[in-house]
Amino acid sequence: MATNYERAFAERPDVLAAWVELNGAIKSNMDLRRYELATLAAARRLRSSYCCLAHGKVLIERFAEPVREIAVDHRSAGLDDVDVAVMDLAERVVDDATSIEDRDLQRLRDLGLSDAEIMDVVLAAAARCFFSKTLDALGVLPDEDYLELEPELREALVVGRPIAARPL
Repeated sequence: MATNYERAFAERPDVLAAWVELNGAIKSNMDLRRYELATLAAARRLRSSYCCLAHGKVLIERFAEPVREIAVDHRSAGLDDVDVAVMDLAERVVDDATSIEDRDLQRLRDLGLSDAEIMDVVLAAAARCFFSKTLDALGVLPDEDYLELEPELREALVVGRPIAARPL
């Protein structure tokens, strides 16, 4: 069965295919957990429920992360300094990429990230802007399957549009 976002791209399957290819290229050189943390941070700033739910679920299922705590306040969720810095950078990309200066990136270098790894975080956050904004502008609701998540987790991850109601 197709997801709500797949149905939304029915009129432009070529764009969806290009998105899948771009997103795959970004993820291919990036640690998956780091990608998910950066994406979750960007999605929260974008108020994209769909993307928060999708990537929060990956963090739980693949990495057993305390997603509710991370979503509420990643700085006090027990993450290490690198994870916090990655999420901070992703938020900055969404908030105002023009305000990012070399000293902001130096923080990540000082924590051991290479320039290529820093670029991967920026790419993940910038790509999330495209996808999340597209879904929200088209009124796409997160799939009803997300209603199965624990209520406290849903509350932390539904930051914009509500989850689609179950059919009657």
